[in-house]
Amino acid sequence: MECSVTVLVVEDEPLVRMMAAEIFADAGYCVCEAGDALGALSILETRNDIRAVLTDIEMPGNMNGVALAAAIREQWPEIAILVSSGRVFPSEAALPQGVGFLAKPWRIDEVVNRVAELL
Repeated sequence: MECSVTVLVVEDEPLVRMMAAEIFADAGYCVCEAGDALGALSILETRNDIRAVLTDIEMPGNMNGVALAAAIREQWPEIAILVSSGRVFPSEAALPQGVGFLAKPWRIDEVVNRVAELL
């Protein structure tokens, strides 16, 4: 199946990452995955087909999902970004401009629809 949009899923919990990747693949998106912010940045630096990023906020390493969103917004402003967490709920002002937030646990249709809206 040919897909027109690639989504990068950034999540340190392997099962959550796998589930999110499957949700987007089932919705017709191409998907790539990273387990942390540095891995995500490495992927973004080598690919030019990624149009959306879904990232967890709390991740290992020295960069969380909000900092990752800021770095992506600065370097790749055209990429849609949705941050997600079940424990950290940032205000809209705490997020880079145009970045969406979705609380975990999310429903399948909810996460796909939010990314589609941001695109």
